[in-house]
Amino acid sequence: MGKHEVGTPKYIANKIKAKGLQKLRWYCQMCQKQCRDENGFKCHTMSESHHRQLLLFADNASRYMDQFSREFSHGYLNLLKRQFGTRRVPANRVYQEYISDRGHIHMNATIWITLTAFVKWLGRSGQCVVDETEKGWYVTYIDRDPETLAAQEKKAKKQKMDKDDEERMMEFIEKQVEKGHQEGNEQMETFKEPLKRTDPDAPLILEMKINKKPKLLPIVIKSERVEDEGSNTIISSSIISGIKQEKLSDKYIEPDTSLTNKGIKRKSKRIDDDSNVEGWLREGLMVKIITKNLGEKYYKAKGVIQSVENSNFVGKVKLKSPKEVENHVVKIDQEYLETVIPAIGKEVMILWGKYKGMKGIVHKLHIGNYSIDIELVKDRSVKKELPYEQVCKYVT
Repeated sequence: MGKHEVGTPKYIANKIKAKGLQKLRWYCQMCQKQCRDENGFKCHTMSESHHRQLLLFADNASRYMDQFSREFSHGYLNLLKRQFGTRRVPANRVYQEYISDRGHIHMNATIWITLTAFVKWLGRSGQCVVDETEKGWYVTYIDRDPETLAAQEKKAKKQKMDKDDEERMMEFIEKQVEKGHQEGNEQMETFKEPLKRTDPDAPLILEMKINKKPKLLPIVIKSERVEDEGSNTIISSSIISGIKQEKLSDKYIEPDTSLTNKGIKRKSKRIDDDSNVEGWLREGLMVKIITKNLGEKYYKAKGVIQSVENSNFVGKVKLKSPKEVENHVVKIDQEYLETVIPAIGKEVMILWGKYKGMKGIVHKLHIGNYSIDIELVKDRSVKKELPYEQVCKYVT
């Protein structure tokens, strides 16, 4: 009887029947052929190709059995590893997932007769952890992959390091608590007698000696550039009263460290901001020296900030005017400096506030209010009136 034509109802019915799992007793493992009914399986067993496969199996039965068993165990363990990982699951559940594939190796073609025998073999070979309960056998996959073992070792090492850090922290906290208890006990033991008046009507007089903090004067280093005869080498000699001569090429003036960094002083009212956390000095700003401690020739001298340090409180200023101090480098605190306000149309930088660090163009001066109107360079539509202390001339 020939095959039915494609598209006929009988052809479609046969295709539907061929889908999915069929009965295991009508499956030939050697030929890897699944028959739909008993009559078809009988016809297959009588075919010449089936008899040739049986002769091959009879020549070396153990080799075929071992191969089928190896493929079955490999497929079962691969499914257990990928789908369930190292979780504890029923062995029969994994088996049902495995046989859902039509091309799987059937257990009746392996050396194991039942699933229980196969599960026991997994436990004996050390590939899984097996245990039996009232609901059946359970398996747990043992992952011996080198990458997995390396990841587990790394995780264990990290946990150990975290534990060591926690132990050190606990020891530190215990020492601090013990130290606090000791200090508390010492304070309780210390007893101070209250003040007593000999005469109740006489005023109470306390004699307190306050040592004045010495004021550190800035050091002025004068340099002279002398050309050595017979060579182009430039030698700079510095003269300091009471100090031996040293070779320097620039003049540095150290700030008065006994004074606090409070920012510039102007006639207008100082507006509180975050200048107590960070200074207002920036590279490229044109500033003016307002202290006479450096000498008359440095008083009201102007220069450009080359570099800043100490949270922008101290800067190195290269002087531009007057000519007698031109190109001198002064290292000075911002307390001795004042911002310079340029002419209309020149560029300035905002030192603090909402637009801190942004550049603007001078639009108008308000001399009476000690403030100026500026336009932001990035957005000319934004115009702000800011005090003198908040802006400074910027030199590109």
